[in-house]
Amino acid sequence: MNGNGNKRNIAVLIAAFAAVYIFWGSTYLAIKYTIETLPPFLMAGARFAFAGSVLFLLARMSKEYEPPRAEHWRTSFIVGTFLLLGGNGAVVLAQHYISSSLSALLVATEPLWIVILSWLWLRNGRPNWKVIAGLLIGFVGVWLLITGQPETASGPGGRGQYIGTFAVILGALSWATGSIYGLKAPMPRSSIMAAGMQMIAGSVSLLVVGLLRGEHSTFDPATVSANSLFALLYLIIFGSLIGFTAYSWLLKNAQPAMVATYAYVNPVVAVLLGWGIAGESLTAQMLIAAFIIVVSVALITQSKTDGKNEPDLKSVNKTNGSGCDRPAFSTNA
Repeated sequence: MNGNGNKRNIAVLIAAFAAVYIFWGSTYLAIKYTIETLPPFLMAGARFAFAGSVLFLLARMSKEYEPPRAEHWRTSFIVGTFLLLGGNGAVVLAQHYISSSLSALLVATEPLWIVILSWLWLRNGRPNWKVIAGLLIGFVGVWLLITGQPETASGPGGRGQYIGTFAVILGALSWATGSIYGLKAPMPRSSIMAAGMQMIAGSVSLLVVGLLRGEHSTFDPATVSANSLFALLYLIIFGSLIGFTAYSWLLKNAQPAMVATYAYVNPVVAVLLGWGIAGESLTAQMLIAAFIIVVSVALITQSKTDGKNEPDLKSVNKTNGSGCDRPAFSTNA
């Protein structure tokens, strides 16, 4: 019995890691297909409204349910706006101009912003040498990414590519800001309830921006492709619902250092999928930059906490609870 139980637990553990690695890593490519024929902000708003409602209902039916208070909703709107409108919205918009691979690699800089904001905002003390090295290496990687885009960046669409690049960087900063804010703000005890509320609140911000941009007036349902619809369903089911459930389970059943590996595995998965399925081009400099960023994230996420000399990245992950494909730092989309 014990042998069978251990095998079953190992199988579940492998499945959970596979879900976080593959599903979250593939969300960038899925976004690429959804925005081909769907309005970006309205699509993202509808996606998180549905996924958030499902999570909220699941939390509502659990035995540990406690009614959310007004302060919980206030936190949800602030955090949800930074994470979903600022973070996810920037990625969705940017992928009109840049590849899903480049988006994923730029999003991988979120741990850099987490460390900087924790130091400056939360006054957690100066980061140790590993974190500082990770920051410096990471920014070198970002610079190589920005300057190493394919030659088409200098053509007619070049300006759009650079706009998309900096939009994702600002989105990563927005996601980090929302994550850090969530550390001190009141939230429900249930991570599923918190995720559902943040998704619902963030979806309102996304839908409002979509309406203000006039996306509804130019949207023609007849032009929506099957690829976009399937990609949207994939984002809702696998990216938000299954991916978040797997991540929540891993936080309770796996070593934090192992769980944190998704932060540098997701970009690799996204790059491989973008290249293999969508035929996205990558220059040698971009591949070198990708490796450098992965190394920098590994240094930051695996560095040991030394008193108050560095931010508690595990706490940022657990408190965030957004379930928006990624927690405090990801893969996101």
